[in-house]
Amino acid sequence: MAPGGTSRKQTHGGQKSTPGGSGTNRGLDRREFLRRTGAAAASALAAPCIVPATVFGAAAPSNRIVMGCIGLGGMGTNNLMSFMANPDVQMVAVCDPEQGTNIYDHWYNKGGYLGRQPARDRVNAHYADQRAAGRFKGCAEYLDYRDLLAREDIDAVMIATPDHWHAVQAIHAARAGKHIYGEKPLSLTIAEGRAMVEAVRRHGVVFQTGTHHRSADKHMRFICELIRNGRIGELKRVRACVDPNNRTSAAGRWDAQPVPPTLDYAMWLGPAPWAPYHRDRTHYSFRFVWDHCGGQTTNLGVHVLDIVQWAMGTDRTGPVEVEDRGGVFPQDGLFSTATKVDFLLRYANGVEVTCQTSEPGTIHRFEGTEGWIETTWSNFTCHPASLRDTHIGPEEIHLYQSSDHKRNFLDCIKTGAEPICPVEIGHRSTSVCHLGNIAMKLQRRLRWDPDKERFLGDDQANCLLAKPLRAPWSL
Repeated sequence: MAPGGTSRKQTHGGQKSTPGGSGTNRGLDRREFLRRTGAAAASALAAPCIVPATVFGAAAPSNRIVMGCIGLGGMGTNNLMSFMANPDVQMVAVCDPEQGTNIYDHWYNKGGYLGRQPARDRVNAHYADQRAAGRFKGCAEYLDYRDLLAREDIDAVMIATPDHWHAVQAIHAARAGKHIYGEKPLSLTIAEGRAMVEAVRRHGVVFQTGTHHRSADKHMRFICELIRNGRIGELKRVRACVDPNNRTSAAGRWDAQPVPPTLDYAMWLGPAPWAPYHRDRTHYSFRFVWDHCGGQTTNLGVHVLDIVQWAMGTDRTGPVEVEDRGGVFPQDGLFSTATKVDFLLRYANGVEVTCQTSEPGTIHRFEGTEGWIETTWSNFTCHPASLRDTHIGPEEIHLYQSSDHKRNFLDCIKTGAEPICPVEIGHRSTSVCHLGNIAMKLQRRLRWDPDKERFLGDDQANCLLAKPLRAPWSL
């Protein structure tokens, strides 16, 4: 049975979402959410959509994981297809405030359509290929993610919305009892990240952060094991490089644009401050607007610093100091995140980590008292060269092994085990990026308490640990 659950916001045809419409006119009041959860579940269960079990592969119904996807831009659509490639996944719902568009051609997109209707069509086409009749219409589409979360048949969700939505949607998903695959960077602020950790723990769901290089690049685990087992001696310094794929808008004046008829812009903004619509505020370019993301510091920096934290064994804590070394921010125009990243992290054990904008190539350089290791995303070099052939013995430190980040998430749902990048680790790896942004914004050195997650003696810096959410949204 694949319920084709219907709800007030569900669409199956050419229905348009209203630009600036009612998407954010109602907050998620706890009592109202629970009431709507029951109503939507009843509607879903009553829907007359009978689907043969063979449509969803060989997995027995009791062993299937029923999923919905929230956020169907470039990365979200890519994740959708990756999850459906697993025969024990049953994809039944997609959600996005964008009905469908091809106006933005990013490498994730490759010229195709993005949004909830193209995603629905991809799901239906995927399952239709597995049916003799060659037809399938079992995937529901939603404009409002709360209607998707209200379905009791859904076990897990993938969230790949803009960063300003991550915390609100993940916390609501945890409250609804859904397991969560959440794209990186985990949060928009450190306070939001901590709230996500607490919600996931409170409701006992599995959370996998999408920092997939822990799984995708096998040599990363090996070099982390080399460092953790002292193969380069005592670690002293690390250089982490951020690809300079930073965009800058035209200097000076920029004009608001009409909201496309396919986009519910009010819902897209959600908890972010109200601002006039411009194409470059949405789709991939949202990453360069401070209200929506921390720029490449958090977007690409979290991948790089996540591996640093793993190699150092500090991925459940953080540094004790962060210092600006010359970060640069735009002075005008639409884009407002750092165009040059340059900050220093100091850890309690004395290790110093610099994070800087650098041309593509070397990603990390780990320097110890007896050698060094340099990495790219596909390989590494080292001194002494014999490190490449080193064997990690059975009594030494062996790190979590995963060859597929999404498969690891699915397996952990079934076993109850902790995934390779759980919410706490995702939060800590994202936090070091936020710390760098704050230091660069304030242009000074800051002392940090990683246990209390507060700056020491600096009220101005502590004010940047959170951002207000636009009413009626709240955590």
